[in-house]
Amino acid sequence: MNSEFWTAALALLGTLIGSGGGILVSNKLVNYRIEQLEKKVDKYSERGDETIKELAVTKRDLETAFIRIDELRDEVHKIKK
Repeated sequence: MNSEFWTAALALLGTLIGSGGGILVSNKLVNYRIEQLEKKVDKYSERGDETIKELAVTKRDLETAFIRIDELRDEVHKIKK
């Protein structure tokens, strides 16, 4: 009975150590991956501000181009008459 007890105790201890170690390693991996994702989000957030500014400039330039197209269209109509 004594040897059965120690065998069971060692099996329990091995299970606890193995499970605990697996949980710790898994937790470290998850934390590492979260940090990497946060870095990517920060990178895209910074780029997002630049993109919004570029989009505003593009919108302004496009509006200017449409105005010029309308002016040219009016000139063509005047020439045709």
